[in-house]
Amino acid sequence: MNSPFEQWYDIAGVRSGIRRMFADETDAGKVFYPQRLVPYLAHEALADLPESERRALTIRHLYQFLMSTTHLETRVVNTTAELIANNRAGLDLPNTKRMDAFKVYCDEGYHALYSLDLADQIASATGVAIPQWNYGGIVDWLEETGRRLLPDEPALVPLLQTVVFETLITAVLVEIPNDPSVITAVRDLTRDHAKDEGHHHRFFAQFFHELWANLDHRLREPVAHTLPALVQACLTWDVEPVRASLLMSGVDGATAATVVADVYAETGSNADVCRATVRTFRSAGVLDVPGAEEAFAAHQLL
Repeated sequence: MNSPFEQWYDIAGVRSGIRRMFADETDAGKVFYPQRLVPYLAHEALADLPESERRALTIRHLYQFLMSTTHLETRVVNTTAELIANNRAGLDLPNTKRMDAFKVYCDEGYHALYSLDLADQIASATGVAIPQWNYGGIVDWLEETGRRLLPDEPALVPLLQTVVFETLITAVLVEIPNDPSVITAVRDLTRDHAKDEGHHHRFFAQFFHELWANLDHRLREPVAHTLPALVQACLTWDVEPVRASLLMSGVDGATAATVVADVYAETGSNADVCRATVRTFRSAGVLDVPGAEEAFAAHQLL
């Protein structure tokens, strides 16, 4: 297959992009994060919350999005990119693929940098500090899921985690750039990220086909049943920072717990978000494994 990175030296964000600078456009009615993606703001228990605190909640929600990105890119994706780049992934890959993995590594470090950079700019301009929370909740869930379902395959788990995340993230990123209600710098940075991640999606989809084709047949069934759980873990929003943010805005503990429980108790179907990821697995033959189709359906991924 052709490399997704044939023009990387000319078009990659880390090579040709510009630093996105924050400008406060709230007087023009723009928001820091799409309101529909901050669902707890519409909860009836928060109806009387001052506008200043609703603004702070939205800003901290953006921080959670940006800082979670820094953790996932550096702790999940770059862990695997390094394994592939240094020929330690258990596959005999050509040097061209290894260099592509180094390009992913460079991209992801840059994504982490500019995510923190924009958060820091916003904190300085608005006075809403970046809380010192653990933003790696999704990383922890992915690792725990892998250990639980594939306890005897520690070398395989990070490869699967990365394939899942990198084939999912583009779908997660496409909403914000097209939303004119969002502050320009946030839209532009997310668009920059999505552009790079489109190439990463192709790379890791190709990598997964290679990985699956070379996978020991005794592992195919457990891997096929692990993948939907990894997808679900990756799509689960970490509610602890949400609860903590509500407390910071003066919401009492009982109300914060109620709001979080009401809003995040029902996740619903993720079929739309993960369509490209499932398509990758189906084309590789994962869903042909006995029970795999049922496992994906049970996680509402079909």
